[in-house]
Amino acid sequence: MQTLNYEGLQINNGDSKKVNDALVVEAALQININSEPYTVVMRTPGDDFELIRGLLYAEDIYKNIKNLDFEVIEKRENGFSIINASIPKKFIGKGYLNKRTLLSVSSCGICGKQKLEDISVTGKKLKPKFSFDTKKLKQLFSEMTSKQETFDLSGGSHAAALFNIDYQILALKEDIGRHNAVDKVIGQLLNDNSLKQTTGMLVSGRVSYEIISKAFIAKIPVVVAVSACSTLAVDFAKEFGICLIGFSRGNKATIYSK
Repeated sequence: MQTLNYEGLQINNGDSKKVNDALVVEAALQININSEPYTVVMRTPGDDFELIRGLLYAEDIYKNIKNLDFEVIEKRENGFSIINASIPKKFIGKGYLNKRTLLSVSSCGICGKQKLEDISVTGKKLKPKFSFDTKKLKQLFSEMTSKQETFDLSGGSHAAALFNIDYQILALKEDIGRHNAVDKVIGQLLNDNSLKQTTGMLVSGRVSYEIISKAFIAKIPVVVAVSACSTLAVDFAKEFGICLIGFSRGNKATIYSK
């Protein structure tokens, strides 16, 4: 259930008519860790296990190669759900100590961070895996666009896709939240134990600090966006050794970091 039909009144040059529009679903997902509430994420239902796996990886809570055991505690018709992730205590990372206490909404990846220090990311600068050919961008985005089924229906979802050294798309996920889509697609490859095959990520919207930090933690050296990049995204990309490209539309693109 990624879209629902809602009735609206469409206005066009003074004329009006009733329409039934497909809208992208936004619903709460409560994530429990070992039966204790951890955070609430506003997301589009679907691929919830992948979303949780990707989020816990990015938050430095669970980075073990072994897949997690998930249990759906509650699942309502409106998409609101509660899912528990069971993690052996010896595998719980330091990120769990920075427990989110606030609602994480679909447009804000750092909501719930308690201190300024909590938004920093540390690690060694990434080394380029290959020389990225910008001539492949049009082909990659064309393929990604063709697979955005939720966006085709609603016009309201974001997408993230991961591709390999041969410019083949390995996975694509959609969500109302940009960073949720990134968590989902990274989570899928983590579950498939194939994240190391990834050489780049495509995102359908703008790129913020949160997207770059997730790419860095997942060791993805290339991030390409349809839209703009924030100042912090560019600063972090340069510091982390990530090739960051924005405004990739047709035969045009802007390289901010390489």
